Amino acid sequence: MKIWDKGIAVDKKIEQFTVGRDRELDMYLAQFDVQASKAQANMLAKAGLLSDEENQQLQQGLMELATQIEDGTFTIEAEFEDVHSKIEYYLTEKFGDAGKKIHTARSRNDQVLTAIQLFLKDYTERAAAKTLELVQVLLQKAEAHKEDLMPGYTHFQAAMPSSFGLWFSAYAEHLLLDLALFEAAHTVADQNPLGSGAGFGSSFPIDRLMTTQEMAFGNLAVSSVGAQMLRGKTEKTVAFALAGMAATLAKMAYDLVLYNSQDLAFVELPKEFTTGSSIMPHKKNPDVFELIRARCNALQALPNTLMLATSNLPSGYHRDFQILKELLFEPMTQFLDILDIVLFALPQLRIKPNLLNQEKYDAVFTVENINQLIQSGTPFRTAYKQVGLAVEDGSYMPHKEFQTTHLGSVHNLGLKVIQAKVQRLQEKSGLVKKQ
Repeated sequence: MKIWDKGIAVDKKIEQFTVGRDRELDMYLAQFDVQASKAQANMLAKAGLLSDEENQQLQQGLMELATQIEDGTFTIEAEFEDVHSKIEYYLTEKFGDAGKKIHTARSRNDQVLTAIQLFLKDYTERAAAKTLELVQVLLQKAEAHKEDLMPGYTHFQAAMPSSFGLWFSAYAEHLLLDLALFEAAHTVADQNPLGSGAGFGSSFPIDRLMTTQEMAFGNLAVSSVGAQMLRGKTEKTVAFALAGMAATLAKMAYDLVLYNSQDLAFVELPKEFTTGSSIMPHKKNPDVFELIRARCNALQALPNTLMLATSNLPSGYHRDFQILKELLFEPMTQFLDILDIVLFALPQLRIKPNLLNQEKYDAVFTVENINQLIQSGTPFRTAYKQVGLAVEDGSYMPHKEFQTTHLGSVHNLGLKVIQAKVQRLQEKSGLVKKQ
């Protein structure tokens, strides 16, 4: 069944090509098409285009479909083009004319777009919830290890003393920055296009404000032409959000792969979190973080992929948009899986104490030596040259009475600021208002 079928047979090869993977990918949209159809039926009843009895029948049938979707028994058989055809067929078979009326004053264009807007809006909220959970894990680790010093690196060279508290909190802070991109994507997804039809509205007395409220959209996409232009725009904003956060997680994963190496040995994963070698029995490989790094790097290509698919299209609907589901939906699911595995693995990470007691890190205290000379009255440039010459001629003795007071104050201030950012996000952002 096709909801646009006029009794003209389509060549089987053409049909197979044009349907593509829609039956499979539309399972992501099923619950949201049901949600939108419930709002559509209620609105049609209010407008006098459905009787109360017909609306009650449709609401009953849509609830039955929602239950099937939730318990995993809902399927889209081969005779249906997509989820929208299956849902309308189910309602028509069960309730006759009432099912045939559900599509009044809507086009497949705004029907599909509405389901996608609802799906992407819901996704950004779920991704934000997991991200905030990860932020809290990072802040807990930061507090627990604020006095565990580590060498800070620039140019892959040991540079100055740092701490694991600063390292963990840095990633917490940057994930909050990444959530700003998710908030932007949520804003674009939080627009109701239902009632825009094929892009030119409807002559029926529909109530678009009613459906906006019923589907819990924050905004109505007022222009029917503009509403159709959301297709592609919303997907791209979600892709940019995914790419931004993936970049942060890839960097963190790279740090941990490096820190887990025998040469640095800053951190250690439990044995059960590592894999081995088929020939070298001593190996304990951090594959989990290597795969996180690789998958996050791949996710960073998403915006470019989506732009190439849609960049040369004028306004209005084009079938090109169909492939956006193939390009985006599965990577979206994969990203949630990445967040889950990071949330699982990170709390088990073990930190090696007393790293800076090793002689090879003596040079990271040179700035402290300089500061000590400055405090005794030596000009900075003189102190800098004096310490530098001592390092070169082998007479350098590190100022190992390094006080953690400065790092501790920076850490404590940082945690307060980051927690305040989390609280503001929870209180004021529509992205996390459900949490």
